[in-house]
Amino acid sequence: MQKKNPYEKKEDTRFAVAEPAELMTFLLKQFPSKNRNNIKSLLRDKQVLVDGKVTFQYNYVLQKGQEVKIRWAKAPEERKYDGLKIVFEDEHLIVIEKEAGLLSMATEKEKRRTAYHLLSEHVKAQKPGNKIFIIHRLDRETSGLMMFAKSEAVQKKVQESWQSTTKERIYLALVAGVLRQPAGVINTNLVESEKSMMVYVTQNPERGQTAVTHYETLQKNARFSLLKVQLETGRKNQIRVHLQSIGHPIVGDKKYESRHDPINRLGLHAWVLAFQHPVTGEQLRFETAIPRKFLEVVK
Repeated sequence: MQKKNPYEKKEDTRFAVAEPAELMTFLLKQFPSKNRNNIKSLLRDKQVLVDGKVTFQYNYVLQKGQEVKIRWAKAPEERKYDGLKIVFEDEHLIVIEKEAGLLSMATEKEKRRTAYHLLSEHVKAQKPGNKIFIIHRLDRETSGLMMFAKSEAVQKKVQESWQSTTKERIYLALVAGVLRQPAGVINTNLVESEKSMMVYVTQNPERGQTAVTHYETLQKNARFSLLKVQLETGRKNQIRVHLQSIGHPIVGDKKYESRHDPINRLGLHAWVLAFQHPVTGEQLRFETAIPRKFLEVVK
């Protein structure tokens, strides 16, 4: 006879934080019948979320106004495929971390080795009629977080409310040189050439689309800088064009005039993705590890 999980409940439990406290202390106070090992098990099994983000640290310091959620159902194990891993999945959405070199979706030359194809096979293995729908894309050589929908209705809902429901969309960019202004905002109009398919900055306000990029230097040395880049708009090649336009192209980006390639790939990574779930309304936040190659270059 299978032993029943003592924490198994149907509904998630939520608590509002009224004053600063360590997470372990806070949870023991909420569950006086549990001990430290019980709480550590919940943390280990990804069942404790702070403001929508899974938290493992028992000594994490909570702040007033935050929300702690206990997800009584254990989170499924991360699934890793060739070129991607699934970091979140429910009946409506899939969030993945894509490796550099993997296409988001098919091209005339490549039909099968794409994130779209791999995830289609994944959902069809659950039920033959299942489908997936792409919500946003990453360039082939960009790594990091992407989101797919499991129905056309959810895809449409997310895309139509993208600006209002996406709370954070943060990238890491490894660029040549040291920026004169370590932090700032780039605000231009971008237009795409029909002949070359290149995106470029235009000074004509009647052409192109407004694009706004916020950046901040995280680490640097004499030759390279690692930037935190946050998108206010989501135009094609926006980060690549904007950083090239201020004289600091992303390393490995031959398309936009980079002469440096210290990591043998494009130095762009979709680091953080936070959004409001289109069906449940839950605030979700995902953060990946900083690619080791990026950090080695700016040591």
